[in-house]
Amino acid sequence: MIVLVTGASSGFGEAIARRFVAGGARVIAAARRSERLQALAADLGPALLPLTLDMRERSALTALPHSLPPEWREIDVLVNNAGLALGTELAQHASLDEWETMIQTNCFGLAALTHTLLPQMVARGSGLVINLGSVAGSYPYPGGNVYGASKAFVDQFTLNLRADLVGTGVRATNIAPGLCGGTEFSNVRMRGDDAAAAKVYQGTQPLSAEDIAETAWWIANLPPHVNINKIEMMPVCQGFGAFNIKREV
Repeated sequence: MIVLVTGASSGFGEAIARRFVAGGARVIAAARRSERLQALAADLGPALLPLTLDMRERSALTALPHSLPPEWREIDVLVNNAGLALGTELAQHASLDEWETMIQTNCFGLAALTHTLLPQMVARGSGLVINLGSVAGSYPYPGGNVYGASKAFVDQFTLNLRADLVGTGVRATNIAPGLCGGTEFSNVRMRGDDAAAAKVYQGTQPLSAEDIAETAWWIANLPPHVNINKIEMMPVCQGFGAFNIKREV
């Protein structure tokens, strides 16, 4: 099994890469930070191929299969993990530049790489696309705005892939986690404010990157006639809040 994991230099992506290598797969670990990928390759050995890749560069995404060594080109599983949230400001105060970055990475990059790899999967009659969504794609909250919208795109894109891929043998899944700690997600969202990021998880036992990796591994090893449309995951400390109501005082 050859697996391509984007955003593999940390967090979910690194954990997924490690889990698949441990399970005997060969993993192409793609991310922007090449030095972290090299360290991961040194740790995991020849079963992992580091690949420097920016999800916002269309030409790099469309040329990806031909940039790989021949023995790595037949990708069985694509894990579209690369993505980010930037800021928690309300929409009327948010940064348009940050909105554009989220849309380019979370939506366009994911769709473009999927578009690049689908033909080879369909031609073989097998393959799996695992997209990393979020509960934010289903449940709005103040400050979620474009991040939540981008994950709603991931959810609907995955469902529409399923509609298009019926009968091809190619599967598609959306893993939608809730509160998850031990990654750089909140540090990036808070623009490097580690104290603010730590408060997000204070007093909780959130999901871990390893929980997400184990879920991806389970999906990839189901019988080929089984498709998991969506898995929504939350820690037991997280639930659903009341509607946001502004009251006059």
